[in-house]
Amino acid sequence: MTPVTTSLIRAIKTGQSRLGWDNATYKSVLLRLTGKDSSTKCSIRELKDVIEYMHSQGFPRQAPKGKGRRPNVAEQRKAIVAKIEALLAEDGLSWAYAEGIALQMWNESLLEWLNNKDDPRDNKKIHAVMVAMVKRARKKKKQDKQK
Repeated sequence: MTPVTTSLIRAIKTGQSRLGWDNATYKSVLLRLTGKDSSTKCSIRELKDVIEYMHSQGFPRQAPKGKGRRPNVAEQRKAIVAKIEALLAEDGLSWAYAEGIALQMWNESLLEWLNNKDDPRDNKKIHAVMVAMVKRARKKKKQDKQK
């Protein structure tokens, strides 16, 4: 078995557990999708098809390694998060970078938690993270011009 096959089978077994499938359900899905009774007998394409089916059934997708996941924030903060995301993408940084700024500034490790307890519509904290990112981008652009 190749390392790719092993990792796909591991993902399928994780999906089976997360979806709460018993062995009979898992075997019937595998048989219906691939015509085989064991994941070790499947090709890489068939294993990927099984994983796609599991995603359609509610098995969550993983974010690419090193990029983190986009924070799930309230509607009034989505524009600010979109700006932060654009700044991160422009410099090839991960969400962990923005969360590190939030941790340094506000002692909160997740961007979702940056709100005022008294006034949930107050966006000052997440806005401050965005401003720090903009300042960093300007500083970097200025340094690149000097080179």
